Amino acid sequence: MSSPGDRPPVLALWSAPRSRSTAFFRMMCERRDFQVLHEPFSYLAEFGEVEADGRTLRSEPDLLAALRDLGDREPLFFKDTTDERYAGVLADRGFLAHDAVHTFIIRHPAETIASYHALNPEVKRDQIGFEAQYELFEAVAEASGKVPVVIDSADLADRTEEVVKAYCAAVGIPYLEHALHWQPEARTEWRPSERWHVEVSVSTGIHRERRDHGLDVEHHPVLGGYLEHHLPFYEKLRAHRIVL
Repeated sequence: MSSPGDRPPVLALWSAPRSRSTAFFRMMCERRDFQVLHEPFSYLAEFGEVEADGRTLRSEPDLLAALRDLGDREPLFFKDTTDERYAGVLADRGFLAHDAVHTFIIRHPAETIASYHALNPEVKRDQIGFEAQYELFEAVAEASGKVPVVIDSADLADRTEEVVKAYCAAVGIPYLEHALHWQPEARTEWRPSERWHVEVSVSTGIHRERRDHGLDVEHHPVLGGYLEHHLPFYEKLRAHRIVL
């Protein structure tokens, strides 16, 4: 079993939007052996600034430096979404190669598109995020010489304990069973984007949602094109997923 000193100083989870990444983040909060940051690059892109390490940061290089500083003091976990393309991350070879362990969570884009559209009917194609996610996956693989860990959120929802155990083993952290269950709460970390996280705020664990958005994405005149564009990137990522 891993000891605290074996944990990666910075552990990242990169997700296309609406892929159960906030539920995974909530589980990592419950572990209590990592500092946590919620979507720092996304917040920076959307709001022009983000709070981290007690500072207000306004550029990707400054945020990357803050993540390194935080990780030097205590293991740090952050999750982020790829509805934006983070040029500063892609350009920082050290961060991609060895200063952080980068992992990825995916979900079938027909599901993510329907879920995103329900919250924002004006969603644009690139916001669906799989193209940017795959670009980042390739950049990490090239810089590090290793295939990053990928989990499929359908597997996570259906076989939570087994997938979390496999994820922990793959990134070198102990599996903590108690972290799979929590009390419902709206975390302060996601307050700037709270309406996107309502389901997790009232949840007590990772589960498969029962909501039907009543949307035929494949045959939709606009969203069908989004699906056609992003599906190949999802399938390339899925080819590397943890298989139990």
